[in-house]
Amino acid sequence: MNNRGGLDFGSDDTCRSSGNARVARSAVPDVKKIGFLSFGHWHPSPQSGTRSGRDALVQSIELAVAGEEIGLDGAYFRVHHFARQLASPFPLLAAIGARTSRIEIGTGVIDMRYENPLYMAEDAAAADLISAHAGGEGRLQLGLSRGSPETALNGAHAFGFVPPEGRTDADMARAKTQLFRNAIAGAGAAPADPKMTGSSGLLPIQPQAPGLADRIWWGAGTRATAVWAAEQGMNLMSSTLLTEDTGVPFDELQAEQIALYREAWAKAGWEREPRVSVSRSVLPITTDEDRGYFGERSEEDQVGILDGARSRFGRSYVGEPDRIAAELAQDAAVQAADTVLVTVPNQLGVAFNTRMLETIVRDIRPALS
Repeated sequence: MNNRGGLDFGSDDTCRSSGNARVARSAVPDVKKIGFLSFGHWHPSPQSGTRSGRDALVQSIELAVAGEEIGLDGAYFRVHHFARQLASPFPLLAAIGARTSRIEIGTGVIDMRYENPLYMAEDAAAADLISAHAGGEGRLQLGLSRGSPETALNGAHAFGFVPPEGRTDADMARAKTQLFRNAIAGAGAAPADPKMTGSSGLLPIQPQAPGLADRIWWGAGTRATAVWAAEQGMNLMSSTLLTEDTGVPFDELQAEQIALYREAWAKAGWEREPRVSVSRSVLPITTDEDRGYFGERSEEDQVGILDGARSRFGRSYVGEPDRIAAELAQDAAVQAADTVLVTVPNQLGVAFNTRMLETIVRDIRPALS
């Protein structure tokens, strides 16, 4: 099988999505969306509340259902391969979509090095349509990226995906992303057999999910990749780290990344308004149990080397809810984004995380708007 089928490794052509919304404006919505981001860790130890892959999946569904009930806007999940974490997102997203009716369901992010883009397009469309069971468009919000440092050595190669000579894994991930986005936008992907169809045109993947093409995000770790994402017409997803450092505080560097993204989006002339999300570690302390888990956590930015690059890691927000609310109100990137994803310590269980998220929704969220 040719895993490269349909991939153009030599092209950076823009893949324009099909939205008909008004031209992007620089203003940020007054009311921000807030969701959780789970890494889906599990470990078979007595200290873990998530001891198996089954626990991680079932608890993820339960937390999304609880999140919708307490007023969250989104349930997002990190995808990692060859690790005790969530690896195959679409069965999970489909299950959550069937159990909920309002909450956005997303990834933060899918490593495109591992994906068959046309099979992924079919899976994504199916999960999105299932999430639309209450009517209207689907609720998937898919964050993609070129991947991050991982436990496996060239893990995508074991899946059968090896970039051609002279190209990198990052080139391959971007080419796959282009093919995936073309497919979910309805572009023909395989020639029809005239004996079967009576025509000789190109056949699109089925099913098609209306609006999904405008709900694709790129996980950008630098200012330059954020500009690239804007040029391609993808929403921006920025996490708790950037793989560059200019010496300024993390929130200011990330706010600069967002500003450059919005400028590039406007310059590209896209006919819809983009979305921008940032992730934050937010750990309100309201009980002795909270204090025992999080009381000693660092509240300063960290600088280190990640994947060979000097990188800046954003601080954790730990403390009383009113104090965290005041600090987030001064976070430049949080204020520049329209969506905030708070990471959850998923191995502490559904009940603990539901209580923590309820505190964030009730006592901290108002400061984000």
